[in-house]
Amino acid sequence: MKLFLDTANPKHVAEIASWGVLDGVTTNPSLVAKEGGDFKKTVLEMCKHVPCVSAQVTATDFAGMKKQGEEYAKWHKHIYVKVPMTTEGLKALKYFRSKGIRTNTTLIFSVPQAILAAKAGANIISPFIGRLDDAGEDGMELIRDIMEVWSHYKFDTEVLVASTRHPRHIVDAAKCGAHICTVPYDVFTKLPKHPLTDVGLKKFLEDWEKVKKG
Repeated sequence: MKLFLDTANPKHVAEIASWGVLDGVTTNPSLVAKEGGDFKKTVLEMCKHVPCVSAQVTATDFAGMKKQGEEYAKWHKHIYVKVPMTTEGLKALKYFRSKGIRTNTTLIFSVPQAILAAKAGANIISPFIGRLDDAGEDGMELIRDIMEVWSHYKFDTEVLVASTRHPRHIVDAAKCGAHICTVPYDVFTKLPKHPLTDVGLKKFLEDWEKVKKG
């Protein structure tokens, strides 16, 4: 399973990329606003570290998405144009696929939406599990349903598990066979850690000090 970082902070991207485990980055207008940086500069900086950076359009009509997406695609070869799951977005997905511009469809909350995005030409779809959990639904059940559907057909669209909230979401996504999981920075930094690892390392070092003194 590929691991993406969900952020608009280039320093966080550089840090996690240095571990040798990062495959891509997802951004959205909210994350960019939170960091307060220049959008284009931020995206280009992150493209230095990973081969896939999703940059989201803010237009809501096909013409606007087309214009923004074509501009983003010219910035760097690593950019995927992030398109919302709407009927106008479907038109944009079809157009971008015909032009060889790679896309990520965001704000997917149902299997029908996933199927439509894949048929329209999305390279990646992003079902939001955390927001479904917040609404009282089982977000991971959506991933299981989508992966079951995918097993019956030859969609070349990768399923990206988005809106993850804790390490267990990453485990469950991997068990479902999802292609990608995008993870917030604070959750990503928890993944390498386990209290027994800390205890074990402490014991090893204490014993080594005894060996040196002996």
